[in-house]
Amino acid sequence: MNAARLGRLGWLNWLRDHLEEGLCAFLLLLMAVVAFVNVVVRYGTNYSFAFVEEVEVSALVYLTVFGAAAAFRRGLHLGMQFFFVRFPAPVRRVVLVFSMTLTLLVFGTLAYYGIFQIADEIALRTTSEALQVPQWTYTSAVPLGSAAVIARALQRTAVLWRDAA
Repeated sequence: MNAARLGRLGWLNWLRDHLEEGLCAFLLLLMAVVAFVNVVVRYGTNYSFAFVEEVEVSALVYLTVFGAAAAFRRGLHLGMQFFFVRFPAPVRRVVLVFSMTLTLLVFGTLAYYGIFQIADEIALRTTSEALQVPQWTYTSAVPLGSAAVIARALQRTAVLWRDAA
């Protein structure tokens, strides 16, 4: 392979491994810029943008769920690590299966009900108050983030399963 192809593949590998982190960094930057501009305008003109709170809250929801997925990928979530490292390998695998089952149950349920919420918002043509954006664009953070958390949790569980042997 030539150097250009390797560079492109390296970028794609980074994107595959750090997509959530990149998205979170972008959302945090967006939130900071919007809040800063709003403060400058408010102090300069005595007016503020009405849409800022809506943008900030929705970006925070996306940031939260995709940040959770990034944390699962890195193994940074609170867990039973204290006990996990003290168990023998067969017990570790039981704990992994139990933990993954709970993760699938919680985030699968969130995704399931999030999809129904989106369907209701589409059927009712619900829009946001300030920007009049379809509400489902904000609500879609729940099933999308849940899917990302499940994928990253499975990825992390596979690594831990291999290491527990």
